[in-house]
Order: sequence, then structure tokens, then C-alpha cells
Amino acid sequence: MAAQPPRPVGERSMGSPREAARAPARSPAWASTQARTPGAALAVQRESPESGLQEHYSNLCMEKSQKINPFILHILQKVDEEIKKGLAAGITLNIAGNNRLVPVERVTGEDFWILSKILKNCLYINGLDVGYNLLCDVGAYYATKLLQKQLNLIYLNLMFNDIGPEGGELIAKVLHKNRTLKYLRMTGNKIENKGGMFFAAMLQINSSLEKLDLGDCDLGMQSVIAFATVLTRNQAIKAINLNRPILYGEQEESTVHVGRMLKENHCLVALHMCKHDIKNSGIQQLCDALYLNSSLRYLDVSCNKITHDGMVYLADVLKSNTTLEVIDLSFNRIENAGANYLSETLTSHNRSLKALSVVSNNIEGEGLVALSQSMKTNLAFSHIYIWGNKFDEATCVAYSHLIQMGRLKPDNTDVEPFVVDGRVYLAEVSNGLKKHYYWTSTYGESYDHSSNAGFALVPVGQQP
Repeated sequence: MAAQPPRPVGERSMGSPREAARAPARSPAWASTQARTPGAALAVQRESPESGLQEHYSNLCMEKSQKINPFILHILQKVDEEIKKGLAAGITLNIAGNNRLVPVERVTGEDFWILSKILKNCLYINGLDVGYNLLCDVGAYYATKLLQKQLNLIYLNLMFNDIGPEGGELIAKVLHKNRTLKYLRMTGNKIENKGGMFFAAMLQINSSLEKLDLGDCDLGMQSVIAFATVLTRNQAIKAINLNRPILYGEQEESTVHVGRMLKENHCLVALHMCKHDIKNSGIQQLCDALYLNSSLRYLDVSCNKITHDGMVYLADVLKSNTTLEVIDLSFNRIENAGANYLSETLTSHNRSLKALSVVSNNIEGEGLVALSQSMKTNLAFSHIYIWGNKFDEATCVAYSHLIQMGRLKPDNTDVEPFVVDGRVYLAEVSNGLKKHYYWTSTYGESYDHSSNAGFALVPVGQQP
């Protein structure tokens, strides 16, 4: 596990996550400043956003005796410039702590307390990205206050903020009444099984949330089963990420319950089940359900233990399924036999699949060439990602030819041909179904379509 980023110099410690979760209930230490100067606080709260978010933030920090965060100040200045240019409609405020393009001082729970006070009246901001910061459970508490007050917020990214089960409970409960938020990212916050159960309970009540990302949250089997059960009736969720739960045993229970859900759910468009320890019997359970499902367009079963035998079930269901458009099989072990099964179906039967990732699947030349031949006859099949397999000369020539003839666009694959001494080789390029899912690029656009092709091909609701 990566080390936690250092706290900014001069920052006041918020204590452990459990202590932080209880802090709002005991009245935070900085609340006394507000109580001592009620008149001045009221004046700041009434300050018009037209005076500038940057100025409003500076004044409020001075009023509350809070250290000004230069990173927040810089971002708010950029927003003020956009507003002056008349570009104020539907702004997503990006204060992510992993921004590589500007100096970053990570946002703490105290910083977010001030920020939430400013944003609650900013009707032109409908998205907020504070991922990769240090909000902890105190920040989660103020996020709930923001969700109660800011009725235009449709996208909220809280990923990797050290939010624990208590903070997860606060956010899940505030969504019982919220009817605005469409997309919530909680990726990497260790809300565990307890927090996951609160989110599953929330989905029984909330009818407006469309995308929920709970990947890498240490969910347990109990909460995975709860999500599968709730989604048989929830008609609002279009995309859900349940990547890397903490599972015990070899029974593949998660695929059994998710398979049952897919048979009854006809609204889910994207399903992410990375690192579920899925084996061939598990992919069989999912494929059996896909015969009856007519809504799922994006299936992510990357980083599992699926072999070529599992591809028999997937290739067979693709002969009749006309809905699936994107399949991520990265980091499994389908080998040549599995690639050949898929190639045969894509060549002679399926005409709906658009993108396939078989990155690092121990496929050698024969299987890779077979997949390239599928692209020549199947015009719907437009994106393929193959890096991490075993390239021979025939593979390099085949994909080089596809790119040169224009059948495979350079942005739609993760390899690029080059020639040395008259021989063709393939180099890796930074394209993929979700290359920028956990990180941002060092230059250019962070959410470029070529690096996030899965989300571009299957857009669901509000995009970041």
C-alpha cells in the first residue's frame, strides 16, 4: 500500500478517523471563533459570490482564523476568471490533490469546512472533485452539509480521502433525502463492510443517484450481497463499481448473487467487478445471466483468474447478446485458446461489441493475430488493447497493417508500430479503457477519451 502523503506544514492535526467522525458532534475547536463573532460571521455568509470566490475564501479564512490554502486560492482564482468570461454554467471545481500541473497543498477537513461554506451558494458549480486529499471523516461530515445546502451539485468525487466507516455512514444517510446528486465516487476510502451496508440501504431509498463508485473500499461479502439484492429493484443506478472487495473462501458467492441480479435488473449499464477472484465457474454464472439481460453494455472483469475455459461461456453468450459493447478482460489468463474462441465469435456472429481489452493475458502470436483478423470483417469492433502479451513478428505486422490501412485508429489501441532494420515492432502508448481512472496525466487533458475509451463509448449520466 502506498504511503500516505505528508500533511502540509503548519496544519492542525485532526486525530484518528474515528475521533474525527465524532468531532462535529462535540463542536469543533474552530466553532468557538464563529460563536465569538456572530455579526462578522453573518456578514461573511451574506457576502455575494459576485465579489469573487477567491476574495470570499480569503475573507472567510481570516474571519475563522483558518490558514489559507494556496492551492484552493489558485483554483478559485481560475473559476473567477471563467465567470468573468461568461463561462459560469455547469462548472466542475477540480481541487484534486493529485494534480501534477500546479503546486498542491492537500485539502484538509478544516479547509473543506471553509470551502463548503463558500460553495453552498454557488449555483453555477455543479461538480466538485476533491479526490486524493486529507478530508478524513471530518471532511465527510462537511460534505454532508454541502449536499444538504447545495442543490445543484450533481457530481462529487471524494476518492482516496481517508474516509472510514463513520464518514461513509454520514454520506450514505444524507443521500436518503438528496435528490440532486447523480455521480458519487468514494473509491479508495476504507468504509469497509459497515459503510458498504449503509450505502446499500441508501439505494433502497434514493431514486436519483445514477453512478456509484465503491471500488477499493474494503467492502465485505455481506455488503456485496446487499448491493446485488438491492439492485434487483433499484431502477435508477446505471453504473456501479464494486472493485476489490475483501472476500474469503473459494465459493465465488459474489458472482452467484450478481448473476441473479443481472437476470432481474434491466437498467444497469456498466458493472465493474475487478479483483473479485472470479474463476471459470464465476464467469459462467455471469454469462448465464447475460442471456436474459438486455441493458448491460460495459462489463469489467479484469484482474481475476479467468482462463481459456471461461472464454467458452463468454464467446457463446456473445453469439446472441446484442447489448454488450465493452468487455475488459485485462490481467486474466485466457491464452491463445481463449483469444481464438472470442475471435471466432467476433468474426462470424457478434456485431455489437465495440471494445475488448485482453492486456496481459499470456496470449501469444497466434491468438493476437486471430483477434486482428476479426477487425477486418467485423466493422463494429473498433477498439482493442493487447499490451502485456507475447508479440511475435506476425503480431507486429498484423496490427501495423490494421493501423496503416485505417481500420484500427491509433487512439483506439494501446500499441504503436515502429520499424528497426526493416523489422516491425510494437511500442506501448497511453491509451486504454480506463487508463486515467486512478491518476492524472502530467500534461494535456486528464480525461482524454483515448485514455478512458470505456467511459467514452458507454457514457452514463454526468461525466467528470
